[in-house]
Amino acid sequence: MSGPSESARDAAGPPASGRGRLGRWRDQTAALGWLVVVWNLLWGDVNWANAAGGVLVGGAVLAFFPLPAVSFAGRLRLRGLLVFAARFAVELVSASLHVARIAVQPGYRPRGAIIAVRLRVPTDLNLALTAEAVSLVPGTLILEVDRDSGTLYLHVLDTHGPADLGAARERTRTVERRIIRAVGSGVELRRVETDESERGTSP
Repeated sequence: MSGPSESARDAAGPPASGRGRLGRWRDQTAALGWLVVVWNLLWGDVNWANAAGGVLVGGAVLAFFPLPAVSFAGRLRLRGLLVFAARFAVELVSASLHVARIAVQPGYRPRGAIIAVRLRVPTDLNLALTAEAVSLVPGTLILEVDRDSGTLYLHVLDTHGPADLGAARERTRTVERRIIRAVGSGVELRRVETDESERGTSP
């Protein structure tokens, strides 16, 4: 009885290894693409020179500073990606105008605060994507990421009370929800949607 079982395992070995290599290449390609996008956003201009520079810098980062393996178990959803991109652009412009108003308003001293936001999908990929998306919006800065508990610690600019702190936490969870709707797995999407229905908030 042990012979057939061992033969079956031996026969299944090479395909699994191939899928593992394919998965690693896919993850590396996705990581490089995201680094190129972040590089262009940091420069504030999308052109061929910045794209080429992003490929070089991203390749160097992945080669010399390898990150822990982060698998992608979700799937791309075009509608979710478009909604995320549109809402992100609107929030980017709105937050930029708000920070600019604070900078030029005479005698105004904004109060900052540090808050903790525990994400509903504590995977490495979701932590990284949510942290990047939140930190790219002016007025919010990621200070620390607790990988074990799936918690982001943020510095938020211009807060006046508990209502503003609650709004900042909700904005972060909204960004997470949009990311999951764009690239999350079915299980992750159900987890986010179930949590929202229990909280009674609109998507």
